[in-house]
Amino acid sequence: MKVAFATQDLKRVDAHFGWAKNIAIYELSTEGGEFIEAIQFEGDLQEDGNEDKLAPKLDAIKDCAILYVAAIGGSGAARVVAQGIHPIKVPQPEPIAELLDKLRDVLRGNPPPWLRKVLAKEGKGRERSFDFEDDEEVQHG
Repeated sequence: MKVAFATQDLKRVDAHFGWAKNIAIYELSTEGGEFIEAIQFEGDLQEDGNEDKLAPKLDAIKDCAILYVAAIGGSGAARVVAQGIHPIKVPQPEPIAELLDKLRDVLRGNPPPWLRKVLAKEGKGRERSFDFEDDEEVQHG
């Protein structure tokens, strides 16, 4: 599954989605995260009510399942969700590597329902199913 991070320095999630200089994209599995690409944005990225600057960012993350941001405006969040991407806001700047590790651990364990839907949509849910009664993993073979 692809995960996007709004970042100024390519090391931490430290940017508002609309103002981010970079979007770092990683492929994540239960084995770990692999850097795919960093997409850079130039021009006036300040808060100005100009929604047009979101279009290239929305296009950049179109194949991602999750978007980590430091902040995101209401209309930006609505547009991200409309693309089937789950935005996650971090309360303070957090290293991308740590977020990838945490998310990988969630994938290895018992993912929340929204993440199970993402995995099923990508075809990765066929390998595992969950018994909701006991919250135990059930293997099918």
